[in-house]
Amino acid sequence: MGGKNKQRTKGNLRPSSSGRAAELLAKERGTVPGFIGFGSSQSDLGYVPAVQGAEEIDSLVDSDFRMVLRKLSKKDVTTKLKAMQEFGTMCDERETEIVKGVLPYWPRIYSKISLDFDRRVREATQQAFEKLILKVKKHLAPNLKSLMGYWLMAQCDTYAPAAIAAKLAFQAAFPPSKQAEALVFCKDEIINVLQDHLLKETPDTLSDPQTVPEEEREAKYYRILTSSLLALKKLLCMLPPNEIASLEEKLKPLLSQNKFWKFGKHCSPQVRSAFFELISAFCQYIPESMKAESSKISPAVLVNIDEIDPLVCPPLWEAVLYILSTIEDCWIHVNAKKSVFPKLSTILREGGRGLAPVIYPYLLPFISKIPTSPTDLNFEFFRNFFTHITKGLSTERILTSHSECSAIISAFFECLRFIMQQNLGEKEGSIKMQEMLINDQLIPFVDTALKEPRLQNEQLFDQLAETLNSWETKVEKQEDDSVMNSLKNVLKTFWISLSDICLEKISNQEIDVKSLLGISTLLEVLQKAENTWVQSKKKVSKIKCMDDVPETSTENKIQIPEEEDIDDSEFCWDEKLPVPITHQDKGPLNDLVCRLAELSIAYISELKSEKHLGFLASLLNSFSSCQLFQALLDLANEKNKSNKDLVPVPQEIVKPIRDNPAIQFLYHRLMNWLGENKKENSDFLVDILYSILCCCETDTERKIILDDLTKLDLKWNILLRIIRKACSSSDKHMLVSTWLKGDILGEKLVTLADHLCNQDLEVAISSESFTSERWTLLSLVLSQHVKNDYLIGEAYVERIISKLNAALSKAKTISETVNTESQVSFICDVASNFFSSMKGCCLMPSSEELLLTIFQLCAQNQDFAQLSDFLVCKLRHTWLCGLHPLVLQFGNADKQSTFLYSSAVWLKKQIQSTSLDVKSLQVLMSTVDDLLSNLLEAYNSPFLLRFYVENIMPSDNEWENMRHSLSTQWLHKPLLEGRLSLNYEHSRMDFKEHSTMKLPSHLCTTALLSKIVLLTMKEEIILEDNKTEKIIAELLYALQWCEELENPSSMLIEFREMLQGMGIIYDDLCVLSKLPGLLKLIFIRSRDTGTLWALTISKLMHSKNILPDEVKQLYKTTEGFFPVTEGSLHTVQSLSPFLPLEDKEELVNHCTARLMTCTKKDLCNIDGSFGYLSILNSCLKKGSIDGREKLYGILKIIMSWKNDHEDIFLFSCCLKETSPQLLGLNIEIIHLLSILLKYSSSLLVDDDWDFIMCSMLAWLETTSENHALYSVPLVQLFACVSCDLACTLSAYFSSISSNLPVNLISEWHEFFSEGIHNLLLPLLVKITESKDISETSFQNSVLIPLGETLTYISKDQLLNHKLAVRVTPDQRTNLPEHLQTLLNTLAPLLHFRARPVQIAVYHMLYKLMPELPRFDDDDLKSYVDEEEEPALSPPIALMTVLGILEDLLENILECYPVGEFAVIQPLSEEFCYVLGYLLTWKLILTFFKAATSQLRALYSLYLRRTKSLNKLLYHLFRLMPEIPTYVGTAVELPNKETKTFFTEELHLHVRETATLTSQIPHLACSVYQITLKDLPAMVRLWWNSCEKRVFNVVDKFTSKYVSNMLSFQEISSVQTSTQLFNGMTVKARSTTREVIATYSVDDIFIELIIQLPLNYPLGSITVESGKRVGVAVQQWRNWMLQLSTYLTHQNGSIMEGLALWKNNVDKRFEGVEDCMICFSVIHGFNYSLPKKACRTCKKKFHSACLYKWFTSSNKSTCPLCRETFF
Repeated sequence: MGGKNKQRTKGNLRPSSSGRAAELLAKERGTVPGFIGFGSSQSDLGYVPAVQGAEEIDSLVDSDFRMVLRKLSKKDVTTKLKAMQEFGTMCDERETEIVKGVLPYWPRIYSKISLDFDRRVREATQQAFEKLILKVKKHLAPNLKSLMGYWLMAQCDTYAPAAIAAKLAFQAAFPPSKQAEALVFCKDEIINVLQDHLLKETPDTLSDPQTVPEEEREAKYYRILTSSLLALKKLLCMLPPNEIASLEEKLKPLLSQNKFWKFGKHCSPQVRSAFFELISAFCQYIPESMKAESSKISPAVLVNIDEIDPLVCPPLWEAVLYILSTIEDCWIHVNAKKSVFPKLSTILREGGRGLAPVIYPYLLPFISKIPTSPTDLNFEFFRNFFTHITKGLSTERILTSHSECSAIISAFFECLRFIMQQNLGEKEGSIKMQEMLINDQLIPFVDTALKEPRLQNEQLFDQLAETLNSWETKVEKQEDDSVMNSLKNVLKTFWISLSDICLEKISNQEIDVKSLLGISTLLEVLQKAENTWVQSKKKVSKIKCMDDVPETSTENKIQIPEEEDIDDSEFCWDEKLPVPITHQDKGPLNDLVCRLAELSIAYISELKSEKHLGFLASLLNSFSSCQLFQALLDLANEKNKSNKDLVPVPQEIVKPIRDNPAIQFLYHRLMNWLGENKKENSDFLVDILYSILCCCETDTERKIILDDLTKLDLKWNILLRIIRKACSSSDKHMLVSTWLKGDILGEKLVTLADHLCNQDLEVAISSESFTSERWTLLSLVLSQHVKNDYLIGEAYVERIISKLNAALSKAKTISETVNTESQVSFICDVASNFFSSMKGCCLMPSSEELLLTIFQLCAQNQDFAQLSDFLVCKLRHTWLCGLHPLVLQFGNADKQSTFLYSSAVWLKKQIQSTSLDVKSLQVLMSTVDDLLSNLLEAYNSPFLLRFYVENIMPSDNEWENMRHSLSTQWLHKPLLEGRLSLNYEHSRMDFKEHSTMKLPSHLCTTALLSKIVLLTMKEEIILEDNKTEKIIAELLYALQWCEELENPSSMLIEFREMLQGMGIIYDDLCVLSKLPGLLKLIFIRSRDTGTLWALTISKLMHSKNILPDEVKQLYKTTEGFFPVTEGSLHTVQSLSPFLPLEDKEELVNHCTARLMTCTKKDLCNIDGSFGYLSILNSCLKKGSIDGREKLYGILKIIMSWKNDHEDIFLFSCCLKETSPQLLGLNIEIIHLLSILLKYSSSLLVDDDWDFIMCSMLAWLETTSENHALYSVPLVQLFACVSCDLACTLSAYFSSISSNLPVNLISEWHEFFSEGIHNLLLPLLVKITESKDISETSFQNSVLIPLGETLTYISKDQLLNHKLAVRVTPDQRTNLPEHLQTLLNTLAPLLHFRARPVQIAVYHMLYKLMPELPRFDDDDLKSYVDEEEEPALSPPIALMTVLGILEDLLENILECYPVGEFAVIQPLSEEFCYVLGYLLTWKLILTFFKAATSQLRALYSLYLRRTKSLNKLLYHLFRLMPEIPTYVGTAVELPNKETKTFFTEELHLHVRETATLTSQIPHLACSVYQITLKDLPAMVRLWWNSCEKRVFNVVDKFTSKYVSNMLSFQEISSVQTSTQLFNGMTVKARSTTREVIATYSVDDIFIELIIQLPLNYPLGSITVESGKRVGVAVQQWRNWMLQLSTYLTHQNGSIMEGLALWKNNVDKRFEGVEDCMICFSVIHGFNYSLPKKACRTCKKKFHSACLYKWFTSSNKSTCPLCRETFF
């Protein structure tokens, strides 16, 4: 209302306060104001009266309660809701006395708020009321009368939660025994409240019309009406009987009001429903009053009989029945024929209008209560009544609703039976009614059901059967002859009519199958009703449909409980089986069945009708009896008396069986039908066969018949269906069980299996479905079990399984030309069903063999077996199904399984003797994992895994052989890195390469066993004999072998990825295993054999951060390493980073002492100088111990060797015949000298330096002379360490070392450094020219130290090179021969396939680039004077390389759109090409930057013509990442900005490997940055010519990552520039990105403002006018345009553009006229002056401008005077 900071009205010095307002009111009136509720005046005081001067009354209401009650008077729903909830909480928490103070005011509040529009408020009100009641209890009594009416209405609220809450409150106030008394006490007040709401209130009186919308007012009014009507009903129901009379008197005013009776036609369904409920209550409790008001109540109810609202309909029909029962003369007050019956007919015709389940159950009591006289209830009424019901049943809506259909059918038969009961007798009217009910109603009703499949449900036929059964029962029990005769006539009429319609339908050839099905269903239901003994039979067998049927099975499986026996001697029948012959009676039903069967056989014989065959099968299934079959035979005999077409019964069948009519029918009829090859009839024929078997008395008879049929070559599909039927029912299985176990069927099935398995491999089957049925038959007989027993004999099951196993075994080795897909698939289906059915059964030997075969198929790579993915999944599912019975076998002590042993032996053979690729190994491991995981899950025992590991685990000799079979190529990497030392021969053949197609057996074995070991660890199973540690050690050995390979094949990379995918991770295995035991095991193996075991333990210690003390526990003392063997040497070399410092010192001392005592014979031995130097190098190379003095002492020892045994030093010699021991010793000496330079250089004197540098140069000469022997590993290593020593010395002397003697430094630079590079530069050329692709890895190892050493070459040494002359005659160049030779030699190496060479060549050429442009300066004049546009190429050698690499990059990057980042795999072929391309451009840009402005213009024109720069920019936007974030160890910027590839400087080192993945993106960004900086005009020109998408990508990227930095650099260069201009000053403003140039000469003053764009340098630089004095406007505009042109189109900085512009203005003031073509004195590209003058007008022009003018205009005239230009 009034804000605190608002301006107050004049004179209002204090803010408003409701408290002060109350005080002022009290002073004026002399009273304290009370709490006023809803009342609008003093006369209407609201809920809490404001009594003048009555503070003691007002104080009874607590202040908090007053606040809550005030909130309840608000209109806002949320406020009221929260207030009511707060009220309830306060009632709970406050004292009783405080709460009692609210009671006098509560009735008024409750009476209004309990009727509130919002349902949440009403619910909360009742909940709060309950809490109030629980608090005040009996103190509520004085206010009860004013509350009860509204309380009763609240209990009838239409919102159920509110009504329930009100009822709970009522129950809390009154126990059940007191509730009626409370209502009696308040009944007068209740009646008054309810009558007021029913008769007086309106929507406008209940709600304020001005504030409440009309819809809300009406909704509230309708709700209150409904609650009032229901409350009145509730009052009637709850009052005791003795109070009803007094209440009846009080209701007379209500009943006399017409408004009340109009509620029956109210627009609100809720009101109408409540009204009819109240009418029912009135009829029940005050019938006399209702009789008195019959003239009003009868029309109000009966006329509304066509109500369609589902809410109103149930209470309406209940009210109708109450009225018919209570008021006898109700029909007098309504016209039944006009007002009631037509509406009833309409409802029946329309099927109840969706309310059939509600309406139709009332029809029978309705018609039973209708009197005959006033309503004229006659024959026609009932005819129409039933006709309308039948018609309503036929509507589409009823047919689709089961509940509505059921209600109508039940009502029809109930009413039919009732009317028939009312009209029994022999009177004419009764007979007429009977005939009408049967012929006109019941038979058409049944006919309608037979025509409509949706009515052919058991309910309709059951109702019919129940009706007939009731009539037959009454015939037997009826004593009245007339009634009995009439019922007999009724039944006779029914059967005659039913027979007629059935025979008529069967005779119709066009009849559909559904109608036939309806007839058979009807007859079956009638037969059940006729044979009442079926209804009381006991079911002794239960059919159980298995849920876990495999997907390939199409049948439900049968499981018969063991506790229930099937006895052949007893008649125990399923409901689905026919009635036995002993219980079959003759009657109208059987007569009808016989006639229908005869008629069906006629159609089958004559027309081959499949529909009639199915119908016959259904009849025989339900009515099978010898009499029926005899009747069918008699009919056949009459029609075919000669019996020529009948098949005779075989003589082998004994006479009693042959005389059976059913058997005769089998051979005379059924055999002919079975012989017809119609698959669609097979099910019907098998049903008939089972009906015939039911007529056989013993199992022996049935077996004889079935065996005979089997011998007669019964078709497989028939056999399949016979067995399926047997599996579908225990009773049917009982009929054929003896035959199923018999030999005849077993042999036939074995023959079938053999035929299928062999035929599928030899000949393609023509009919796939035919083959499928036969496989299904095999699957069925193998997979079905009864009482845990096979369906057929167990011996035959085993033979069939053996056949299947033999077929699968052939499929493993079958040639690719034979398609085994279908055969294997079918066998999988059969096997999976067989295994899945083995619940509680153990596998037989043949099934275990089958399971092993399937396991082997699953474990093999299916690429070789030529099996599809679908079939592989099916195989896997099959053998997993076989695991369950296998697990049961493990738990059976009597019968042990051979599967585990056989599978383990097979696996061992696979992984050790068979070559596997990664995919094959992965399949094998996955299969084994599935096997063991499933077995452990079901049978958790350590025996399984122990047993499996025991049988797969190789012996120690086998492990050793597998390790020796691994390629020794791994030695190359640790040798070069100095982690291991060797001094024996490893020729190139010894470095055997591993196969890239197959995995070594060692890797396969360790991978599989590691997977098993993971399972043992997870299950906490301990393997015997430390097998876990042994397996993990072998795996670590295998992983180390893969890691040490320099260029592992893709298969090995895939192998490691497979291990990670399977959870076989290095860290996990080390954590799960016992680390101390593992370390001890690997240490022992390392000390014994060294080599890869030493590297393995080093990797393990590094990954697990093993402490020195723990390492010491492995070897105890250093004495154990002596005498030195290869194993102990390699172990010390690998453990040196982890050894305790004191042990390291001890080893150094020990080895130094031994060195001093070595004889010449011991110098090259492992347990001699070679071994001791190797150990010393390992311990001293990290500098962890102070070895300066020791190193110097060792140097003196080596120098003494030089004096005593000079021949051991390989100085300037050929290494072809040199022993490997001598090579190893020299390598270790060179290693030690490198360490010496690192840690002890300060101790060296001149003699020491001379020895080191002379030895280095001599070793380099040896290296250079023996480059052809680099394929020998030790020679290659010798070359590497020699170059490393030269590199170390170069790095040492290149750093500032003031403490070195001057003569030493001069000797280095004048002799040794030059000697190094004179040897190594030609060596680089030799190596790269004699490139052998197969030796790439060997070359690279030499090229790394060689390239790194060459990076220290000086510019002068490069210029004075001694390379062979290499000049191409057609090369147009200004360079001298020695420089051109250097470029022609080195430039092609920029795309050499070795990164060290590329980087080294780049560094060398980078030093030359600034020197090259000066050679083009001398030839510049010739280009300027040319008339055509001049262009000058950068160094042709670089451009040639660039052309080659451009084509390669087009092929590499063409699939990437511009702006999409192309990831280049490090060190790949593409990586080298991209690297060479970017390095070439970096050199070209360096060359470009070193050139003068005139030369840059010529170079840029050349680049524009060749479009090389355009290609570069397109490539760069494929090589730069979208977000060029730099991830490195650089120091963070002070402003904490994100580091990018643009902000961080790129360092290209030969040995750099950590940043290889980001090197190409970083280099691309660096090239782009330099291009923008040095060639802004050309980039701008390219950007403007790009398509829109590329244009936006370039603009967005450059603006975000480059522009700010370049702008900052440009502004900074202006600010820090030392360039001075005569007459011009330049200033810069970094914040506004502006450069201000002020030019003044004499009286002229010019100020120009240069503004850099946000996307600099892509956007155009704007030049704005500042102050100017003494310059004409036109001239001023020309100069501004010139400056803008220079800055936009010249490739240089702003300072260079300003210098050019100043020079132009100076020339103008010097009197040089502008060129009248470009209006500039100085040409914008070649910076020349106008020199070509027209002889006519004497005006001068630039040569380039004239050339462009002549070529563009196709004229040779002067641009000004138009005369011919001479």
